[in-house]
Amino acid sequence: MRGRRTGIAIARKTQMVEQGVVAEQIIDEAAVSDTLGAAQAPEAARLDELLAKARECQGLTRDEVAELAQVEAPDEVEAIFEAAREVKSRIYGERVVLFAPLYVSNECVGNCLYCGYRRDNRELERRTLSPDEIGAEVRWLIDHGYKRLLLVFGEYHCNDVHAMVRAVEAVYETRRGPGAIRRVNINAAPLSYEDFCVLKPAGIGTFQVFQETYHRATYQQAHPSGPKANYDWRLTVWDRCFPAGTDDMGLGVLFGLHDWRWELLALLDHAAYLDRTYGVGPHTISVPRLEPALNAPWANDPPAPVSDDEFKRIVALIRLAVPYTGMILSTRETADMRRECMRLGISQISAGSRTSPGGYTDHHPDEDERQFTIGDGRSLDEVMHDLCLMGYLPSFCTACYRAGRTGEDFMALAKPGKIHQMCLPNALLTFKEYLLDYASPATREAGERIIRGHLQDIRRASLKEQTEARLQRLEAGERDLYF
Repeated sequence: MRGRRTGIAIARKTQMVEQGVVAEQIIDEAAVSDTLGAAQAPEAARLDELLAKARECQGLTRDEVAELAQVEAPDEVEAIFEAAREVKSRIYGERVVLFAPLYVSNECVGNCLYCGYRRDNRELERRTLSPDEIGAEVRWLIDHGYKRLLLVFGEYHCNDVHAMVRAVEAVYETRRGPGAIRRVNINAAPLSYEDFCVLKPAGIGTFQVFQETYHRATYQQAHPSGPKANYDWRLTVWDRCFPAGTDDMGLGVLFGLHDWRWELLALLDHAAYLDRTYGVGPHTISVPRLEPALNAPWANDPPAPVSDDEFKRIVALIRLAVPYTGMILSTRETADMRRECMRLGISQISAGSRTSPGGYTDHHPDEDERQFTIGDGRSLDEVMHDLCLMGYLPSFCTACYRAGRTGEDFMALAKPGKIHQMCLPNALLTFKEYLLDYASPATREAGERIIRGHLQDIRRASLKEQTEARLQRLEAGERDLYF
């Protein structure tokens, strides 16, 4: 039966590429607006009903999320937050996955009004890293304990798919003693089907493309020129990506460009479209919020600013609506905000980020060279230590990518909440490696307590025994053990 379903899915994906997809098949703006216009905050009994359904970890509909998005009373907002905490804990446990972005290039022909890398920012020094320079950045990252990397490219002719492949190869070819980057994800402009076919064999994990804003009129204002001005090409990227074999994708909205409630519903519609069409929802959803940037007018004066309280509601509602997806929060947010959002649904964070090309090996980067203002400037080790003090289990796990548990295979584990059974032991193993090879004494002491505590959360006796045995093998000098 599994083979038949897979065959049908492949045929469906091929048909989508051949026939083409129009944006209206993905986002019905009128329907989103009508739903939001009709939504009212639920009465107490209805709120209880909605949150009871959310706790079943089966997700929520657009109409249901629209109702919850109207809730304003502090005690009712707290009830939503409590439900989100429960869902996050049930699906992901107390694990937090860490990664670093590596900016390959800030050269861009786009003129996005919210981005410091926009074409008309004449004060920015432009730079694209060579493979050797990428290798130098990667060596720095490995020496500080990173295992997962997100390559970030500007939209420029030198950043074509062949440059992406060379960059990925440069990362995987770089090793330092026992350390290496084990999985590379990419954030870049949308590619053609043919380009995705070229990129896939390089061994990437998730491909990220953020729509930024799903509201077409706002999108056109925000992108006055350049290839990114093509709303439809960006929105239909996954209808070229999936058929080409890259089945883990990352969605995102840049909150602050348009009304957050409208954007939330449209984002969830996009996730539902992908699940309905391909049987695979988003592997990750990112929730960046506008922060100041050099010569970026909308970043410095957001058209639809989102308060801290509203931002926390966004995180909680996404967690309730799409319980299976990984949620990513960058260093745009402050340490305090990141702590709060991890409890509400965030499962992946960047740490120690430098958001300019060469930012890791340049120890005194110019703040004006960053794509956006960083809110959390702590080092990786400082973040790891803080996570331990909060009771979280830091993870660098890449096992699903490397064992082929992607796309439909990943969703088969993630949707019913079974992925936790695989992720917990793998998180313990990758964290143990960090403690042995890179951690400060304080982090090592706190981390060993975390490992001992979370070992008890492995319910299956045989799996617990295997995990304990592999932890001992790591102590003896082996590396890169996973289930």
